[in-house]
Amino acid sequence: MIRDLLFPVIYGLVIFLAGMKLMEAALARLAGPLLTRSLHKATSTPLKGLIASSLLSALLQSSTAVTVLTIGMVNAGLLTYARTLGIILGSNIGTCLTTELIGLQFSSMAAPLLVVSLCMWAVAVMLSERPSQGSRLADAVRRISTPLQFICLAVAGFAMVLWGIAVMQSVGPALQASGLFRWFLDHAATSALWGLAAGACLTAMLHSSAVVIGMAMGLASSGVMPPALGIAVVLGANIGTCVTAVIAAIGGSASGKFVAGSHVVLNVGGALLFLPFIQPLQSLSAWIGGGPAAQLAHAQTIFNVVCSLGVLPLCYLPVWTRLEQRLQG
Repeated sequence: MIRDLLFPVIYGLVIFLAGMKLMEAALARLAGPLLTRSLHKATSTPLKGLIASSLLSALLQSSTAVTVLTIGMVNAGLLTYARTLGIILGSNIGTCLTTELIGLQFSSMAAPLLVVSLCMWAVAVMLSERPSQGSRLADAVRRISTPLQFICLAVAGFAMVLWGIAVMQSVGPALQASGLFRWFLDHAATSALWGLAAGACLTAMLHSSAVVIGMAMGLASSGVMPPALGIAVVLGANIGTCVTAVIAAIGGSASGKFVAGSHVVLNVGGALLFLPFIQPLQSLSAWIGGGPAAQLAHAQTIFNVVCSLGVLPLCYLPVWTRLEQRLQG
């Protein structure tokens, strides 16, 4: 039983994490030089910050990366606390792209997608290493080949994410036969707090809400986890992802700590507000369409969009500017 449960989970989790890190690193190299300038220029209003942060988080596939970078910029004095409020809200929206793509159930395409992307990456590397021939066409091909390498690596990372989820889904029969999992489900049926706590703790340990939500989606699609419990895990994952931001703020400026604190308040407060409405949230997710995994992805998107847009008007209050002046004084 341990072999049937533990090995596929560890094996799939390693593939999933490797794919996530490969995708994040490739996209960061692709967008890195523009990231700081873009955040600084696009935060004149909270709405602009929300839109810019959503796009950057979708591109980098990591709300944590954007939040940690924002804390670093605040600590360095490059951004004021008031200008970061929109960034915090938008980072949670942009990261939903990963879960929505996973929810489309492209697992059967993982192997061919990985092979094709790696082959294209090898071709791009060879093109970039060709000596300059002095022609405009050759120089243009060399310029294109560098970003093409990172695009191919990002696609390969996403293929590994799909592969890792497929491996983790294979534990479904063993989980169903496990008395421990049945005990957990029985407790979770009496209180969604069990699922919320599980999602928060796992995400805090793994420092990636996408990993935990991906695992929950895999279990839901295999039929061993009810969608309602999966949604509770999703809400908990949004709480657990705050841990990295809190760690990043330790030892920083007061403004940087307030950025991390705002992230915690938004995610924890939103999760607790949505917790009593898991059943309506599941019904709305099912109405949008898709299987159990897609329902979890839709619930994640609805949660983040509603929370961010609901709080956005508060970001325009002058109290934040006064708070910033008091912190600096």
